[in-house]
Amino acid sequence: MKKFAAALFMISIIMVGSLSIFYMVTHAPEKQEQQAKEETAGDIESPESSGSSEPAQQQPDEALAKKLTAPYVSQRPELPNGCEITSLTMLLQSAGVKVDKLTLARQIKKVPFQSGTYKGNPNEGFVGNMYHGNRSNPGFAVYHGPIADLARKYLGSRMIDMTGKSWSAVEQQIASGTPVWVITSINFVPVPDNAWQEWPTRQGTIRITFKEHSVLVTGFDADHVYFNDPLAEAAGSKADKKTFIEAWTQFGNQAIAYTGS
Repeated sequence: MKKFAAALFMISIIMVGSLSIFYMVTHAPEKQEQQAKEETAGDIESPESSGSSEPAQQQPDEALAKKLTAPYVSQRPELPNGCEITSLTMLLQSAGVKVDKLTLARQIKKVPFQSGTYKGNPNEGFVGNMYHGNRSNPGFAVYHGPIADLARKYLGSRMIDMTGKSWSAVEQQIASGTPVWVITSINFVPVPDNAWQEWPTRQGTIRITFKEHSVLVTGFDADHVYFNDPLAEAAGSKADKKTFIEAWTQFGNQAIAYTGS
């Protein structure tokens, strides 16, 4: 009887040991998989903690709006036709150059309003009388080329002629901290076709309008463009962004700026 009880006890021990080994073997893969998931989860950064994608998301946001301050100069009363020169004055002063509009008005290259059958070309110099244009001695405008040449005398290699670039380049320039000289229309909306005319010059016929104007762009946001208008009473004029850009495009995307240093 004692031998039988001892045999049953040994059989029980063997069965318990076998079951324990079986459990460990069958459940080991589950524990390993769970541990691997936990370790992997520890290596993955959450959107809140990740530092790689956040700057890329914020860069466009920083360029959605920007407003700068720049010296304001009125073209009145001395330069009724001198919006381009006056806007250049503001640009140069914003760059730290000590110069006034009358000095620049004397220095800008000039061409006659008319010579024989040819009209003056604003790509060559200021056309006509900048100071007191009238029917007998009219004045027109000057485009980016002569303005850039004059700006380069003061700014050297810092001067940037951005003419022909997209509006996004203008906004990038302003976002970097410097204003931009531009040519647009007098009322900051597209000029109608009937306000343009063929203009025969010695360099060829060009298309011009007397509704041309120049301002210093100092800011932008989603809906507006901000600028110093030499015909306004103070800095900080604004216009609808869409129509301003359309008018600017009509004049060939003319723009001049400078590097910050």
